[in-house]
Amino acid sequence: MPEQVDVLICGSGSAGLCAAVWLARCGVDFKILEQRDGPLQQGQADGVQVRTVEIFESLGLAEDLLKEACHVLELTFWTSSGDEGIRRSRRVPDTEMGLSHLPHVILNQARINELMIRDIERSCGNTNIRYGSRVTDVKVDAQTARDPHAHCVTVKTVENGTEHVYRAKYVLGCDGAHSAVRKSLGFNMVGDSTDAVWAVMDVYPVTDFPDIRKKSVLQTDAGNLVVIPREGEEKVRFYMEMPSGWAAAAAAADVTPDNPHLKARLERIFHPYEVAVAETAWFSVYAIGQRLADRFTQDYRVFLTGDACHTHSPKAGQGMNVSLQDGYNIGWKLAAVLCGQARPALLETYVTERQETAKDLIEFDRYFTKLFSSAYRKEHGVSSADFQDYFVKMGRYTAGLAIQYKPSLTVRPGEKDGLAAGVPVGMRFPSAQVVRLFDVRTLQLAKALVSDSRWHLIVFGGDVNDEEARTRLFKVTDNLNEALTKLPLFNRRVHDFIHPILVLKSDRLLLDEKNIPPFYMPKTGRGGVRCHLNVFLDDQTYHDGHGEAYKKYGVDPKVGAMVLVRPDQYVARIFALEDPVGVWRFFEAYLKPTTNGMTSA
Repeated sequence: MPEQVDVLICGSGSAGLCAAVWLARCGVDFKILEQRDGPLQQGQADGVQVRTVEIFESLGLAEDLLKEACHVLELTFWTSSGDEGIRRSRRVPDTEMGLSHLPHVILNQARINELMIRDIERSCGNTNIRYGSRVTDVKVDAQTARDPHAHCVTVKTVENGTEHVYRAKYVLGCDGAHSAVRKSLGFNMVGDSTDAVWAVMDVYPVTDFPDIRKKSVLQTDAGNLVVIPREGEEKVRFYMEMPSGWAAAAAAADVTPDNPHLKARLERIFHPYEVAVAETAWFSVYAIGQRLADRFTQDYRVFLTGDACHTHSPKAGQGMNVSLQDGYNIGWKLAAVLCGQARPALLETYVTERQETAKDLIEFDRYFTKLFSSAYRKEHGVSSADFQDYFVKMGRYTAGLAIQYKPSLTVRPGEKDGLAAGVPVGMRFPSAQVVRLFDVRTLQLAKALVSDSRWHLIVFGGDVNDEEARTRLFKVTDNLNEALTKLPLFNRRVHDFIHPILVLKSDRLLLDEKNIPPFYMPKTGRGGVRCHLNVFLDDQTYHDGHGEAYKKYGVDPKVGAMVLVRPDQYVARIFALEDPVGVWRFFEAYLKPTTNGMTSA
């Protein structure tokens, strides 16, 4: 008999595990199938961009990540200086000032996966991963695909030499560039490859190069090289451009780390500094290519993620990050649908949002890769300064913070967007320093946006020390509570679905806590204990100065605003403070089912 499961995840890479973290926390029935015999031991990816670190913080997983990782704080550029060899030409912050409260870090993918696997185990009591499972066939029953309760996807596998059959409501193809799920569905990868070949190696270098523990880009007459410091104190990753004509050797795997040409090229690039490799921990040679799947879904029941639907070079450190963010996106949406907190039309937004993200990534990577090519720069007159300027200019993109989702069911720009001019709708909610009222702790507001499946409604209520503003806030809050209790939440409490956050522009030392509406202090604790974690002030702190949050967010304290943020920290809509009915209308459309059991489009 086929085994039934709500969600079947094919592949235990970054995308599959991140989706599973959401599902596990929300109590969704799922299983992960992995072809390998056990967990990943040595991952190829290592760069953890700022946005990914923010995601880990929202999941409560950032502490170990930040403790163990190498923090990348500065980027240096080196260029050739004739026979004298290379010289440092520029230093810049690795991440744009004020872009995020968290850093870009480096940690092996195997360890990142382990952090997510442990979280799944904490939620489920086990990992829900079946190792040694090879997917052989995936089919969707189109006749029952429109029934939200149907297990309409059949997946066949071979597990320890025995065929096994699963029936699932939804399937995620997270099984990499050679995806069996994608091939079973007949989807194609469209794109091209180039003759450009790069070697990548994790080494223990013996060198007097001064920036060996910084992210460094070397542009020399002998070739290009990128230095990436690894976790710990000794290991470093080199990405080294190889001469033209190495493509065939790379394809045949004829290049080894002890190749004398490789060693000589490394020495020429670092001249006048000495460099030798004491030990090579990992080595690979690859030809650059960019490809995109022609489809990301079959009947909105099977979804491709990560390398299964987009492949590119590792130059900008995007691969693992974009894959993980694919899983983060589809994970909360599947959980919302299967827990009755959203209509299945929500899943369509995974395709529109992440397909566009992948297209942008491919275009960026195509040009970025060309700029790394000495031959391309010479042919097109691109100077080292031009290259450096572009590298710095694209820092917001490579940090993962330039994505802006287009209008959809969950992204609705409107005429009130100017009420919070510093909060772009469709982008991740930016952070600012605030003071938590009840314990006077200085925090980044983004830390309050935990990934627990709830929507976040951030109410900028102004100065409640002013009687008029206080009266307005109480009236608005009463109307908001009344409107939200009318939502079809299937007997769930409002605070289980919406996380209210109040940000005030008041002098804390003059504030009377009785002037805070109880709605922002719900009785969610044991025995009806009130939550005191949702009220913040944009005010002076004892040790960290003033965060100027209202100014950063572009909110006039005398006018106020409400900002609705999705469970994945992306801004859904901005409302006038006096428009609780608008919030109700947003969710009424988001939740409303049709009479046939499916959702309205």
